[in-house]
Amino acid sequence: MIADAHAAERFMRAAMLGVAMAVETQRLLRLHAGDSPPDQDGAVGVEIPFPDSTVITAVLDAAASCFRPPDDPGEDPRQAVLAPLLELAALAKPLVPPQPLVPERR
Repeated sequence: MIADAHAAERFMRAAMLGVAMAVETQRLLRLHAGDSPPDQDGAVGVEIPFPDSTVITAVLDAAASCFRPPDDPGEDPRQAVLAPLLELAALAKPLVPPQPLVPERR
């Protein structure tokens, strides 16, 4: 029983870390997206400068090892895991109310 409790604790901590990584990825993408208009297919291109780009790359590489099927020769692994990672971020409850991306004009 004790071993199960330790395994459950480790799993819970890993899940919390995963959500934290997803939320940070979402924050960085929002920060650098600005007012980029979506393409016809709904995609938005975002350029992320250093050092934030290093964080995003590491998170996407870790997510690719978790979410991507091992023998999937499809699109770029980092691009393929972005949607599941952002879906995971949407599950997190914000600690503070979200701030608007663009300041409101009065």
